[in-house]
Amino acid sequence: MNSTLPYERINHEQAKAMMDTEKKYKIIDVRTKEEFELGHIKNAINIPNEEILFEDPYELSDKDEILMIYCRSGHRSLQASLKLHLLGYKNIYEFGGINTWPYEIVK
Repeated sequence: MNSTLPYERINHEQAKAMMDTEKKYKIIDVRTKEEFELGHIKNAINIPNEEILFEDPYELSDKDEILMIYCRSGHRSLQASLKLHLLGYKNIYEFGGINTWPYEIVK
């Protein structure tokens, strides 16, 4: 882990490599539902940043599971990663925004 952040920041290539090799992880898109419906990374689940507050998100029951977080440009994913850390999640990987994602998205 980065010594100054409670989560790991990775680039798109590292994120894609994890998606291709890890067996158990969740990809979390923290954009709005409307943005998510316009296109998202395959197998991502939508948990808008604004909805991550004081309770564990329903979709995230395992605090040790690998969580891969992204948004549109990278700003909301940073906020969401910190909030998830404060809720007790331990394996958080933030990889920026879909607007520069060079791989396939689903619509």
